Amino acid sequence: MTEAEIFKALADPTRRQIMERLCGGERNATELREGLAMSQPAVSQHLAVLRGAGLIEEQKLGRQMRYRIKTGGMEPVLDWLTRYRAFWPARVDKLKTLLREMDQ
Repeated sequence: MTEAEIFKALADPTRRQIMERLCGGERNATELREGLAMSQPAVSQHLAVLRGAGLIEEQKLGRQMRYRIKTGGMEPVLDWLTRYRAFWPARVDKLKTLLREMDQ
């Protein structure tokens, strides 16, 4: 998956909330839906988007589908962020200097 697909999937607050719930461990769709004001099909659509972006995976256990965060799913985003890591400290330092000068 590309970082653009991952960012697009995570742009939705409900999908971010589902990802946070999965940080606590494997869950089924019913458990992921608890506390959300949405139907089971709507949750399934969100899960499909996350799966399509390579962020989660599913495993069938009996009649249930269990969902978990996919190891390495965020790698494209981490790679993307790494390219900019060196850029930001220098920019932040310049901003701090500018703000100090403005205060004086």
